[in-house]
Amino acid sequence: MNNKISTKKLAEVHELFKLLSNPTRIQMLVLLEDHPMNVGQISDELKIEQSAASHQLAMLKKHQLVSNVRDGKSIYYQLDDPHIMDIVNEGLAHSDHVVRGVKHGN
Repeated sequence: MNNKISTKKLAEVHELFKLLSNPTRIQMLVLLEDHPMNVGQISDELKIEQSAASHQLAMLKKHQLVSNVRDGKSIYYQLDDPHIMDIVNEGLAHSDHVVRGVKHGN
């Protein structure tokens, strides 16, 4: 059985982990897990400039992690691939063990 990952898939998973290496983008995904938000709401919640929020959201959108919908004059962002939260939540669970100094399974 050949378990070699295709070059295209390997490149995309590499990009995914690069995207998830940014704390602001992780926070955005967590915020959007519960409900859609516009850029102003996201920037207020994260205490960042709207231009910075827009830039980060564009990166997440490019890799199909978020999408947006227009409601009148506002554009709301939402998770485009909710199972990305499985990866984020597993990372947070692992981090919790490390931060608390507890081995897995304890």
